[in-house]
Amino acid sequence: MESPTPKDWRFKLHEIIYESNTPAGKAFDVGLLIAIFASIIVVMLDSVISIHLKYGKLFNIMEWIFAALFTVEYILRLISIRKPIKYVISPLGIIDLIALLPSYLSIFFIGAQSLLVFRALRLLRVFRIFKLGQFLTEINFLTQALKNSLRKISIFLLTVLTITVILGSIMYLVEQRENGFSNIPESIYWAIVTITTVGYGDISPVTPIGKFVASVVMLIGYAIIAVPTGIITHDIALAARQKKELPESCPSCSREGHDSDALFCKYCGAPLFR
Repeated sequence: MESPTPKDWRFKLHEIIYESNTPAGKAFDVGLLIAIFASIIVVMLDSVISIHLKYGKLFNIMEWIFAALFTVEYILRLISIRKPIKYVISPLGIIDLIALLPSYLSIFFIGAQSLLVFRALRLLRVFRIFKLGQFLTEINFLTQALKNSLRKISIFLLTVLTITVILGSIMYLVEQRENGFSNIPESIYWAIVTITTVGYGDISPVTPIGKFVASVVMLIGYAIIAVPTGIITHDIALAARQKKELPESCPSCSREGHDSDALFCKYCGAPLFR
């Protein structure tokens, strides 16, 4: 019986680590997500002083166990592909590296371990496990709609910024540097907080004219809330009308996940429309 060649074991390793359509691949991804969740919980619990005093040493040991596991996983990802640099510079590869570095930086820099919460970004892999790739077309559709509305939104925000500067300056003059309106930047801050309907209440007018101006700002705030929503909704509706409806699956091979502009199945080559 022939022993497996390096190519064979590398292929199998790649299938386990990068693919989720096999039992081994799915088990690997689920186990990885559990480890990520557990490491994040450990970091958060360790930040609580009362818990840290009791279990600090245990958390430290667990953290280094997680660091070792994630390091081995990262190395295996590099080994299992022909061009490791492709993975290193990919979005998920960069996230994995950012999530791994804080453990080793904590040796040289105190407090770097708090950056371990970046591991939460690795939970993005859950999209691969549950095979949500078929929603990428809809994501691209929404992204295009947002891009189309970007110019309108930018003009709208510029207009709102101009209004807040004017109203903040007026309030500065009306309140005569009192009641928290000590300068124009502070007054503009109040205008932004008020017009966005946040209303912290740390600065508030006292004079009758100031209260009148504040009432105007509040009404303007309620009026402008609907504007960006309407702009985005209009562009989404417009993109939806222009979007070509694709069948959910290929009529020939029943495979899904085609591009929005596809005419033929990318798996069997059969026409999607008949």
